[in-house]
Amino acid sequence: MSSSPKYPFWLGVAACCTHPLDVLRVRMQTTTARTGVLTAAREVVHQAGPRGLYIGLTASIFRQMTYSVTRLGAYETLKSSMSNGGRRKLRTSELVLCASGAGALGGIAGNPAGDIILVRMVADPTKPPEQRVHYRNALHGLWRMVSEGGVGSLARGLVPNTIRATLMNASQLVSYDFFKDLLLSQSLMTNGIPLHFVASAFSGTVATTICAPADVLRSRVMNAHCGRGPVALLVEALTHEGPRVMFKGWLPAWIRLTPNTICMFIFLEQLRNAVDFVRARPAIQASHSV
Repeated sequence: MSSSPKYPFWLGVAACCTHPLDVLRVRMQTTTARTGVLTAAREVVHQAGPRGLYIGLTASIFRQMTYSVTRLGAYETLKSSMSNGGRRKLRTSELVLCASGAGALGGIAGNPAGDIILVRMVADPTKPPEQRVHYRNALHGLWRMVSEGGVGSLARGLVPNTIRATLMNASQLVSYDFFKDLLLSQSLMTNGIPLHFVASAFSGTVATTICAPADVLRSRVMNAHCGRGPVALLVEALTHEGPRVMFKGWLPAWIRLTPNTICMFIFLEQLRNAVDFVRARPAIQASHSV
């Protein structure tokens, strides 16, 4: 993999407009019925109208502000540290280690607000009235969780979520670097937006497939009313629904994650170019003054 200079932590910021697909993914993962994407969409719209596709939007935004910023920013920081500021080429195993560590940090940072609250807000309309949480927004949900269940409630589903975040970061970021370098080394494409588009599309597909089982388990643990653990829920799901349950919601997850990955990496690469341009200005100005 090619070495790279150190970039600011805040380049981890990336926004997406794919929240409705997140709603469908969670709905499909938290129900035991075999529900397709179109069926899930019809049920959501029937229950709450078109606005139902944006249930939990505040939690999704909160998640971007915690999970995404942390995992992407930490990845760049760890890569820079291990490569001595980009002076040493990192091996694939080292990139995986950096991405896994950054993913774990992101999973911990985003677990309370972005993940638990998002899953509960999206799944709330499907529950019996006595089991609904009725969170008005992410901050209200955060306050309710702490006031009703204590600070410890913020760690609900932390283990499967951290595993999923670690898998996501390792598969998404490392595969992007891999496909980008492969296309460049084989002279199939030149460095630019088309290259970033293709590499990130492959990366999104790899990440969706690898993370699917952990994603399903995470959603079920966070939505469980009786506080059952991940092992019990996993055994129950495999017993009653078979191995295919581990890839439930793959299609909406792929449709959501692939455009998200494409936009994220293209946006990130343009920010890197801007940082490189600003850093190069003093040298350019000095050469002109000579």
